[in-house]
Amino acid sequence: MGKMKKVVGVMIGMLCLISAYAQELSVMSPDGQLRLNVLVKNGSPLYTVTYKGKTMLEESPLGLITNEGDFSSDMKHIRESSGVVDKAYVQEKIKHSKVHYKANTLTCTFQDAKQREMSVHFQVSNTDIAFRYELPAWGERKSCVITKETTGFRFPSVTTAFLSYMMGPMGAFARTSPSYESGYQVDVPMTETNSRTGYVFPGLFRVGDDGWVLLSETGVRSLYCASHLSKYNDGIYTVEYPDLRENNGFGSSGAQMGLPGHTPWRTITVGDNLSPIVETTVPFDVVEPLYEASQKYEYGRSTWSWIVWQDNSMNWDDQVRYIDLASDMGYEYILIDALWDTRIGYEKMKELIQYAQSKQVDVFLWYNSNGSFNDAPQGPRNKMNTSVARKKEMKWLKEMGVKGLKVDFFGGDKQETIRLYEDILSDANDYGLMIVFHGATLPRGWERMYPNYVGSEAVLASEMLIFSQDVRNNEAHYATLHPFIRNAVGCMEFGGVFLNHYLNKGNREGQKRLTTDGFQLATGILYQSPVQMFALTPNNLTEAPAAAIDFMKKIPTTWEETRYIDGYPGKYAVIARRNGNNWYVAGVNAESKTIKITLKLPMLAGQTVSAYNDKDNEALSAAPCKVDKNGNLSISIQPKGGFVLTQ
Repeated sequence: MGKMKKVVGVMIGMLCLISAYAQELSVMSPDGQLRLNVLVKNGSPLYTVTYKGKTMLEESPLGLITNEGDFSSDMKHIRESSGVVDKAYVQEKIKHSKVHYKANTLTCTFQDAKQREMSVHFQVSNTDIAFRYELPAWGERKSCVITKETTGFRFPSVTTAFLSYMMGPMGAFARTSPSYESGYQVDVPMTETNSRTGYVFPGLFRVGDDGWVLLSETGVRSLYCASHLSKYNDGIYTVEYPDLRENNGFGSSGAQMGLPGHTPWRTITVGDNLSPIVETTVPFDVVEPLYEASQKYEYGRSTWSWIVWQDNSMNWDDQVRYIDLASDMGYEYILIDALWDTRIGYEKMKELIQYAQSKQVDVFLWYNSNGSFNDAPQGPRNKMNTSVARKKEMKWLKEMGVKGLKVDFFGGDKQETIRLYEDILSDANDYGLMIVFHGATLPRGWERMYPNYVGSEAVLASEMLIFSQDVRNNEAHYATLHPFIRNAVGCMEFGGVFLNHYLNKGNREGQKRLTTDGFQLATGILYQSPVQMFALTPNNLTEAPAAAIDFMKKIPTTWEETRYIDGYPGKYAVIARRNGNNWYVAGVNAESKTIKITLKLPMLAGQTVSAYNDKDNEALSAAPCKVDKNGNLSISIQPKGGFVLTQ
């Protein structure tokens, strides 16, 4: 009898194993190295991720909570389907101009106790996973509100994190936060990532010696809110929606969705080194343009007075000087920043634009996005926040020949705010205007989704070098993070390359720059955005090293190809980018001592290149150097210094 019970027990155990296995599905990358498993355990959908047999994510939750019910628990798997994606596209504004995306797909459909369905659609390429939730219409129910997402990311315990804090709502300057302008926790144990407000996308993680993971999201538009990562809690990070207090408390923190409908994509980039992180195109691979470009948009370089000469430069004479600077540099644009509406005026602006055009320089104008949701006083105000005012203003801008706008001070991730971003972009395209966002959220696939979108700040950028000693102290440190985190997923309009020794109009004392000229030139390549407003000043033409000015006259802003060369986030970074047939290799060093590294540059093997680097006394040197026939080149990078190699 005892043996009989034992046999029955073993059989029941086998049946349980079979039942559990029947609930587990998998999809692999085309090369078979990246694997995602989906399972249901105790009614909860879960997933795991392995790369080259190493665990990158342990059992992590999936699910949504809506006003119609909870789709994260008491669920059962009812069916699945698989397929492939194979597409090629051209996108001038990102790190690679020509992309061929291949992925295997898996769609898992689950059902709740009321027999309502929810699907999770996964796409797995060789180093990237993208997934989203897809909801059908439930009988007569044709709409719902997503109130919470239970999506989580459970990393192995050895993992360390590289994360930027989510700013609190209605804080910072004139209650304009959050605007993705915080510092970082770097290479810290996950248990130390306990920010009350959570962390912005993207987030970078080192899984011990097994590899790297970059988390982000893409495809966010007016039909959904943007999200961020929670603090580390009970072994996991989860997706969190905006704080209710954002946007001065107006608008829901969740998402209003028509049915059938789907969420934005959650993305996971994986590698056993940092190359897939730097080179990923997944934010653009899984989205499509939302409308056609009304014209061909031209990208390029710009001057702007405000970054160094500040508010007092918003006058006719100083703007003429910066137009002349742009002309002397051969730059395509000038950005005329805040307060132009009152300090120059609309009538005189017409003349100023005509003067710029006579010098073959086109104009971007600054606008405040606000009319009601924060206290930012700079004008023009109340021009971008409503459709009637916006279209009237954009009609005038087109008539004046303005080519683009920099729109500032958004402060939030609610669906209400994301809708404003999209409305501005869509209307601007009708009038042939490019758009740069500052004081803004992370762009999430927008370079591909919106043809006239050309950049966002969404980083602790150049203006904070003017205002904060701490940011100046950490400039090199942050520069070694951006290629692996913020700039890995989208355009980053930093507004840098300072050649003043002091970051003010006098350039004699005050906010001393703590990085070298070589470092500044390197960031012009390291930071990627198709329109870059550089922080050059008219006096640089005579006071800066001639080699630096010569380099900045030729610097491109669009790229055919990007490659990771070397680096470690927070220590140093070396990136290569190709414009046409010409390679540019840029590196920066955040360490307090000189580092000497051997670069592997097969694309430059046997070639003589121009090297812009810092001497021991920090003076900029420009000289030819030879890459050996195997593509190796040894180079030294000074503390808080940098270099650029060009063909």
